[in-house]
Amino acid sequence: MRHRVIALAVLTGFAAAAVLVATPGLAGPDKIAFPGDKKGKLYTIADRYDVKQYRELYATDGSIEAAKAGKPLPDGTVLTLVQYKAQVDPQGNPLKDANGRFLKGDIIAVAVMEKRAGWGTEYPDDIRNGNWEYAAFSPDGKLNDKANYKGCFQCHKPHEKIDFVISYPALAGRTVTASAAASQGAAVKIAGFTFGPNKVTTAPGKVVVWVNDDHSPHQITFTGDNAKLARSELLVKGQSHRQSFAAPGNYEYICGLHPQMKGAVEVK
Repeated sequence: MRHRVIALAVLTGFAAAAVLVATPGLAGPDKIAFPGDKKGKLYTIADRYDVKQYRELYATDGSIEAAKAGKPLPDGTVLTLVQYKAQVDPQGNPLKDANGRFLKGDIIAVAVMEKRAGWGTEYPDDIRNGNWEYAAFSPDGKLNDKANYKGCFQCHKPHEKIDFVISYPALAGRTVTASAAASQGAAVKIAGFTFGPNKVTTAPGKVVVWVNDDHSPHQITFTGDNAKLARSELLVKGQSHRQSFAAPGNYEYICGLHPQMKGAVEVK
């Protein structure tokens, strides 16, 4: 059987990481066609503070209806992420419009995830994302065959319950505008791709509340000795996660989607 090494790329917003993977047969990004002007419907816009990007996400017919019904997305679904540089001031800070959103600059790349019946069978179970494949393109439609995609599969793998689609809540229209407030214990605001404050102190049994004020989804994920603690659900703007800690200790965590975001809870 013919084998080839597929270089897999960082497609943040769909995925992230840099590793090589050898896969047999027909697996790989070259199965996906550049969407061009046939991207479908724009379903969300996200500002990425960490990489100073403005991003648009599009979905083809049937996928939005399926997500709103809480169902897996149908075979034939194509989700497209278009990445743009944010316009910046002379100091390199992103410029914003009257609503506080980034101003769109030059296009950088186009990332695509596509689902087809029978796709994905060539991948090992530890990275397979159902019937999904991933591809990255330059703005003019050239496939990035030197990119490194394995991280896409690894990043989406924990999200099997929502058909491996990190933006599923936005696709389903579950975007909230009112922020939840903490009724007790410590509160952490997620804004500008940071946890604020990034370290809080609480007592055993008290509740810590994280509130997402970003347009991008985030996920509270504990690390180190506490990595076995359950992740939060994906939090879209305005949603919150509440958690208490029975035992004293230091509980470090990251955003499961953007691991450069770090925080800690000290329980004493």
